[in-house]
Amino acid sequence: MTPPLPRFHRLPPERQEAILAVARRHFAEQGPQDASYNKIIEAAGMSKTAAYHYFDGREDLLTAVLEDVLARLLRTLGGWSPAPDRDAFWARLETGTDALARHLGDHPDDLALAGAALAQEEGAAWRGWFTALIADGRRLGIIRTDIDAELMASATAGVLRAADAWALTVLAAGGEPDRAPVWSLLRGLWGPEPREAGDAR
Repeated sequence: MTPPLPRFHRLPPERQEAILAVARRHFAEQGPQDASYNKIIEAAGMSKTAAYHYFDGREDLLTAVLEDVLARLLRTLGGWSPAPDRDAFWARLETGTDALARHLGDHPDDLALAGAALAQEEGAAWRGWFTALIADGRRLGIIRTDIDAELMASATAGVLRAADAWALTVLAAGGEPDRAPVWSLLRGLWGPEPREAGDAR
């Protein structure tokens, strides 16, 4: 997918948000593959000429919407800041998870599109969040250090993406995801470091 044309980003922020909100609703209700580009631009109050001035087509608009959903989720999650101890680390992870669950419960359009948004290649902001998480977990002795940090961040992101997909399915069905299996998966991934041969500890 390609990003929207630069002209779109020159629009006033409130106009950008209005267009994205209309498109987000249509893509959520009809599905990313089935929503009508013509109906979206009509509902957004744009002519076809104006729409093609801002977007290179339907896929371009979809990319903008999914990137916006990812940004909204990241703002809800908040940046990762160093935790003072292990308990605070896990508490922050749980707080972020709770905030995302509340946001998705309150914003059904984001819930409907979150899976498609998370399936996109992660942007720099998401990579930065995982990098900070791994660095903090290593500092606190929660996350093993014998695995390359970038590989560990990618593996952690993979586990959390799988957990997100599972949680989204549960939420969409009106259920409440149980975090315990996710924390168990992360603890298994993160440590402990393997013992040296002959280590009797």
